[in-house]
Formats: sequence, structure tokens, C-alpha cells
Amino acid sequence: MTAVGFLYPGRSAEDDYPRIEQLLGSDIRLALVHTDIGEDAHRVDALLEMGSAARLAAGVEELRLSGAEAVVWACTSGSFVFGWDGAHDQVRSLAKAAGLPASSTSFAFAHAIRELGAARVAIAATYPEDVAAHFREFLQADGVEVVSMRGSGIITAAEVGTWGWDEVLALARAGDHPDAQAVLLPDTALHTGAYVRDLESELDKPVLTANQVTVWEALRLVGRRVNAPALGALFTKEPLIQVPG
Repeated sequence: MTAVGFLYPGRSAEDDYPRIEQLLGSDIRLALVHTDIGEDAHRVDALLEMGSAARLAAGVEELRLSGAEAVVWACTSGSFVFGWDGAHDQVRSLAKAAGLPASSTSFAFAHAIRELGAARVAIAATYPEDVAAHFREFLQADGVEVVSMRGSGIITAAEVGTWGWDEVLALARAGDHPDAQAVLLPDTALHTGAYVRDLESELDKPVLTANQVTVWEALRLVGRRVNAPALGALFTKEPLIQVPG
């Protein structure tokens, strides 16, 4: 049995995690602890507070008691707003507090993009444009070419959590770009666990969603590789894209 842990901000799409656990179809347990988010707002100041070291440290003891072997801060905006270097500091503080290997959803996206071999991506974000721009800059700092970025202007995670298949598909289609080798949906408040394979079928390219990559990152930290086609190209045995060296 492999157990991995997640610090999840508030309550919006946390039910993606038991759903993904079922789709993995293996001896893997996903342990989730809710963190206090403070103000529910996709605003830089609120997001910096949401991802503060003190708020994250408050949840690590419960994760340790769950038997988790690694921990991921399951929040994209509450990590990339710190910038590339600041997000590294955030993860180092979390690892020290938890005494476990640690990462965040923002780094999960960066690592997943590399896993797929995608050099050019499109961002289809629920956030306001100014917040989404921080994610673009985060990825660019890792050498990723962002060929397009679309924000949706949604302020609260609570609203994002009400979106279903129709809204998620519309978001992905609107954010896609013909030059993109993968489309990114960066919000852990967005329900996507049941939709990844269908999104990839509709767009005819890999789709990376926040809760999907967060789980993949946790498994990467503990050296587990799971073939789960229902979770899309990222969870198949071989990358779909080969970028010339």
C-alpha cells in the first residue's frame, strides 16, 4: 500500500481525490487534509496568505498520522503567485514542517509538461487574467513556451466548484490553440477527475488538469508509476509527444 497526502484549500472539488483513487485501480491511498483558506478570492494578496507557511504547516501533523509518504500542496494559484523561486521556498518549508518529500500543484504542472515532452502549451484558466498571467510567468521560468492564455475572470473557488462537464469543456476549447501540444486547466477547485479522457478526445491532444497532475506528482515523489488511461496521457506508460532533441 502506498499512501500520499494532500493539503487542499477549502472545499470545492475535493471529491476529485476519491474519484481519482478509484480510477487508479491500485494499492494507492490518497489522504486529504483541508487547509484554512482565509478569504476565498483569486486575488494575489489573498492567494499569498492562503499559501503562507503557517497555514500549510497547520495541516501536516494530520497527514503524518495518516501514514502519508509524501505531501503536495494541492493548490496552483496559491503556489505560482510566489514566483518560481518563492514557490521553491514554499515547498522547502512544507517539506521541513512535514518531514516528508513535498511539492505543489504548480511544480506538478511543470514536471507533467516535461513528462509529456510538450514544449508548447495553452493555458485555459478559471482565474482573472492578472492571476493567470502569474502562472504563465511561472511556466516560462521553467523554459515552457506558453502559446496562448485565457482567463475566465472567476473570483472564488466556490463558484469554480459548481462547474460541470459543459463548463469545463467550454473552458478547454476556448483556451486551446492550434500550436499547443497540451492544454492546461490550472485550478484544483475545478472538477476534472472524471473528464480528462473525454477532454483529450475532444481536443485531440493531452490535457493536464490541476487535481490530475497533483496526484501524479505525489506518486512521482514516492517513485510510483501507475498506468491509468482514464486519467489521460499523463497516466499512460509512454508519453504521447516526442519533442526532437
